[in-house]
Amino acid sequence: MNSSIPVYNADGSLYACVSESRLTRLQSAGLVARVVRHRKGHINRAILFIKPGEPKPATSVMGTRYSFKERLEHGPAWELRHLGGSHEGKTYAPPETRAPFLQVVSDCLIP
Repeated sequence: MNSSIPVYNADGSLYACVSESRLTRLQSAGLVARVVRHRKGHINRAILFIKPGEPKPATSVMGTRYSFKERLEHGPAWELRHLGGSHEGKTYAPPETRAPFLQVVSDCLIP
């Protein structure tokens, strides 16, 4: 196939669109970290290694998702994850955490 293949930097920005022969040369030079293939076998895209001196790409923090899609009468909307209580009770935090939270907020306020 004679199509161009997008090649991305480690941070996700587009580096170039190259031919398969050029991608083969990049791979032989050790610059390609990952090649993403379609389920039928052709190459969708390639991702380069982080270059020396380049900052590491920002990644999302692993952990609990604090928002989710909630179905409402008028359609889907984003809703905060409920830390205590239920969807109907709308308690976003358990009562025992409110005092420390309000203390942190008041400490952050500029007098």
